[in-house]
Amino acid sequence: MTDPAAGARRDPGLVRLVRAGVLAPERTAALEAVARRHAVAVAPDLCALIDPADPADPVARQYVPDEAELTGRPEERGDPIGDAAHMPVEGLVHRYPDRVLLMPGAACAAYCRFCFRRTRVGTGAAALGPAELDACLDYIRARPAIWEVILSGGDPLVLAPRRLGALVAALDAISHVGVVRVHTRLPVVDPRRITPALTGALATTDSALWVAVHVNHPRELTAVALAAIRRLIDAGAALVSQTVLLRGVNDDPAVLEALFRALVRARVKPYYLHHADLAQGTGHFRTGIEDGRALMGALRGRVSGLCQPTYVLDLPGGHGKVPAGPCWLEGSDAAGWRAEAPGGGVHRYPPTAGEVSRADEAG
Repeated sequence: MTDPAAGARRDPGLVRLVRAGVLAPERTAALEAVARRHAVAVAPDLCALIDPADPADPVARQYVPDEAELTGRPEERGDPIGDAAHMPVEGLVHRYPDRVLLMPGAACAAYCRFCFRRTRVGTGAAALGPAELDACLDYIRARPAIWEVILSGGDPLVLAPRRLGALVAALDAISHVGVVRVHTRLPVVDPRRITPALTGALATTDSALWVAVHVNHPRELTAVALAAIRRLIDAGAALVSQTVLLRGVNDDPAVLEALFRALVRARVKPYYLHHADLAQGTGHFRTGIEDGRALMGALRGRVSGLCQPTYVLDLPGGHGKVPAGPCWLEGSDAAGWRAEAPGGGVHRYPPTAGEVSRADEAG
């Protein structure tokens, strides 16, 4: 009998996709070049969500490689948000005064096709060794202004619980660290790995533990994923979500509404809606910024504030995040502010006395 994965022998990620029935064998030859450039892995729970008969399947679009990834654009970068410009020691990014991002590993349970760290994550790079982790911890200990430490990477929850627990305990022991935040995709891509051993490794006694779950489409919030989220909450974590705005996945107000309602019902506060970064080979995912603003405007009148994330743009070159959403107020004059209501219509809001005085002086 012919093995349907025979054409994908050179890349195990493609082999598994073919055997799972979510990638046609005849596509593997063209995708080998993609797999050599960017890692391929899709956990079994995700494969079960993919409808191979749907060419526009929103789960497949996020995880199954595409030849379009080989097409770069002049504005794209290997380091689109400028991590390297703010990396004082290997594995640690210090972009903002009060917080750092620590990347203990470079592996994930599944590799997103739009990943902004795709030149670093999934490349086979080793996790930080003991000496490198010690250097990161020493850097944090020496700077009392650092109040929050964000574990990212690679997905930090794929670390062995013993290793993860030692790192969290070391951060928790630093008196000026008030928050340990974990960025993860694991509860939706491989939820069965959220085990008692893993949640126990996240235990803190002094710092607050926050977990930011990356989820982009309501179909990813399966019963098993929601159970994993509950286990994290029951272990004492406060949860927020991060979503990337992706063409053909969630660039629709009804999809975002369903996603954010489901998250809030699961006790996860939508935190950021990220404009897709300028990562190499990801142009087919990016919407226009005006498209993102229009989506946020459509959500304003449809869902409560609990369901409203901040739409953000990460500036290339390492200059940080800026809110990119629509502005509902227009400049003040002697007659006051002009405010657009969620349901339509422009309304006046009176100026303060100080604003009236400044308007008079300007006149």
